[in-house]
Amino acid sequence: MEMKSERAANKYLEGYNCSQAVFCTFCEELGMKEEDAFKIAEGFGSGMGALGDTCGAVTGMFMTISYANSNSDGEDLKATRKDTYAKIRKSAQLFQEEHCSLYCRELLKEKRGNKTEGCAKCVKDAARIVEKFLNEEV
Repeated sequence: MEMKSERAANKYLEGYNCSQAVFCTFCEELGMKEEDAFKIAEGFGSGMGALGDTCGAVTGMFMTISYANSNSDGEDLKATRKDTYAKIRKSAQLFQEEHCSLYCRELLKEKRGNKTEGCAKCVKDAARIVEKFLNEEV
């Protein structure tokens, strides 16, 4: 059985942007249609709309963790916010420990501009971190 991190990397290599590759990999667990996740994540690739800012794989990771953790019952709009923010900070720390940055432009410099190798690895690692959160290993 293909691991989620491998599935995410394959989605990226098939043409999904980095954010879509991570977010769409977890649609089933989130109870979301993949086409909806694909549309939501489209503008976050290549560092937030190709601005080179926060890595798209990281934003896909953040969106997945947030969607899985948030309680949107309409009653207490802040019920899970503090916990979600803590999980986002922890996931960012784990990613940064492996890649030294959260920023696309810096990650590409580090990988010498090799988007296929560098970005696919970022996607794979972000998906692996999401799996740890969903399996409550973090």
